[in-house]
Amino acid sequence: MFDSIDELSVKTIRALSIDMIENAKSGHPGLPLDAAPMGYVLWAKQMKFNPKDTHWINRDRFVLSAGHGSALLYSLLHLVGAKVSMDDIKNFKTYKSNTPGHPEYGVTDGVDASTGPLGQGLGMAVGMAMAEKNMASRYNKPDFPVIDHYTFVLSGDGDLMEGISHEAASLAGHQKLNKLIVLYDSNDVSLDGPTKNTFTDDTRKRFEAYGWNYEFVKDGNDLAEIDNAITRAKAQTEKPTIIEIKTIIGYGAPNEGTNLVHGNILGKEGALSAKKRYGWNYPEFTVPKEVNDRFSEAAEKGKKAEDNWVQLFKAYKEKYPGLAEEFETAVTGELPENWDRGLPTYKKGDSEAGRMTSHKIIQQLSKNIPYFWGGSADLFGSNRTDVKDEEIFQPETPEGRNIWFGVREFGEAAAVNGIALHGGSKVYASTFLVFSDYMRNAIRLSALQKLPVTYIFTHDSIALGPDGPTHQPIEHLTSFRSMPGVVLLRPGDPNEALESWKLAIQSREHPTLLALSRQDLPVLTGTDKLACEGVARGAYVLSKQKGDKPEGILIASGSEVPLILEAQKVLAGSGIDVSVVSMPSMELFEQQSAEYKESVLPYDVTKRVSVEMGSTLCWGRYVGLNGASIGINHFGASANADELIRVSGFTVENVVETFKSLKAEKQLI
Repeated sequence: MFDSIDELSVKTIRALSIDMIENAKSGHPGLPLDAAPMGYVLWAKQMKFNPKDTHWINRDRFVLSAGHGSALLYSLLHLVGAKVSMDDIKNFKTYKSNTPGHPEYGVTDGVDASTGPLGQGLGMAVGMAMAEKNMASRYNKPDFPVIDHYTFVLSGDGDLMEGISHEAASLAGHQKLNKLIVLYDSNDVSLDGPTKNTFTDDTRKRFEAYGWNYEFVKDGNDLAEIDNAITRAKAQTEKPTIIEIKTIIGYGAPNEGTNLVHGNILGKEGALSAKKRYGWNYPEFTVPKEVNDRFSEAAEKGKKAEDNWVQLFKAYKEKYPGLAEEFETAVTGELPENWDRGLPTYKKGDSEAGRMTSHKIIQQLSKNIPYFWGGSADLFGSNRTDVKDEEIFQPETPEGRNIWFGVREFGEAAAVNGIALHGGSKVYASTFLVFSDYMRNAIRLSALQKLPVTYIFTHDSIALGPDGPTHQPIEHLTSFRSMPGVVLLRPGDPNEALESWKLAIQSREHPTLLALSRQDLPVLTGTDKLACEGVARGAYVLSKQKGDKPEGILIASGSEVPLILEAQKVLAGSGIDVSVVSMPSMELFEQQSAEYKESVLPYDVTKRVSVEMGSTLCWGRYVGLNGASIGINHFGASANADELIRVSGFTVENVVETFKSLKAEKQLI
């Protein structure tokens, strides 16, 4: 089945990887050299992939979870004919190149996920497999398997050490994601040295305990055995599969089998020695014609698979026009017409917790958007993010749209990234704001990949009360505001919450974080008219001063906006005329024009007070050096919520006193 050209193709992958890394004088040769055979078998023989249309929805996905081995992926993409040229190969790791140090989704065509933080590739792949299963259950009909593909992962020892691998693998086994196949590059070496110093797990028993199928290939250079193992994995109907493939890290290099080839270049002599070991006698950056032809066969096979699918979908569209239209809308990332019909409305006198407003919105969005789904890390009852009319996403009900992630926050965030990367879904995840810490690195990858995931974080302040400081977020709002590419919204009443959700669901290029209250928030005067534009702009004047120009400005987000409105009234009674600014999103406000910012926060109005139940660190740029910030720069306490709010200084009296203590001076910013 495999011939000399196949062997030459593997040598080509190894040689290209060496040349790439040596030319850059930086890289990780260990994995590309030992994993080249499994990469070749997968891409040339087993994977359904059209290099001329790398966004085809029914392609097989490939996630290089061990992202430091990027030279392997770029070599494969070049050889199969994707948009990775030989110049791109030669520019590996250079500024703004098409071949960055670790794979980046949206930068290199054909890269299905940004990887490098170990373990997260596996977590995202689980989400991709979940999306495939859910879409197949919704759209496939007899004789019309419009969604029918595999998700492949190449992982290393480091991936399986990371804690997220346990969360992700456990979830995948429970969900019986049989179209998830992991190729485990088992070389017994990590960056610091032999894995026997740190990692003596019985991988087979571990994954079988999770409910996985386990396959073993004793020789990582045996193309036929690798191919047979993948074929057996594809035959699974109830379980995901991990294929442990024993390899020698840096195969063929002078320091093979040691950590010295993990992340160090081979050097000129080492490179020549490795190539001699392979029997490679070509100049640098050479692809032999017979190898090019062999990969062209694989590319043609992928193109034919898509052509056949296009014909299948054409017939599907004729027989199921409504479903086909929905499918196409979902895949493009668009929203259906009238997606916002029936959303709740709020008037003066209403009062509702942020999480309950969100709950109502989620129920209606679920009715309006058939491909809208998400879940919670075992906090549906508290986050209020379950959809009452929908099933649980389970092996028996893959069409379900309530995802029970269990107590796996990191795994949850990685999985929703994978669902978003797969395409065809509008997806959300939820937990308490304080537990977003567990998700942080995955949220960072949401932002880096520009994924329109919605994160719903309830219990957004010390106002949750008796559960105490372990559950009360302090630094979290400031922390996320410092993360590039994230939009955080902390609405101050139900109308602001409604507008925040509208922005989140319409997002196309960034994740949205909703910080929602546990306690009831009254509908504020004016938000029925002002919140629509005001929230979209990040901040707005909710209550103007009486005169032409304010003597000062009170600024707040979330549940503290009603507080500063009351303080405005008390100050007015003392003859002090101030404006009130609601600032649900600093990120959106910073995107506005200088003129708009000036209309909200006039430069020459220097007496400013910000109020927020969290760290004050991020408020300095809005209150200036002459202003004051009322917040919390210490951990909370276990107490009745009202008492805790009072002793922490979130009272009308403290806001008024703080404002009166300010002196009107030249603005210092």
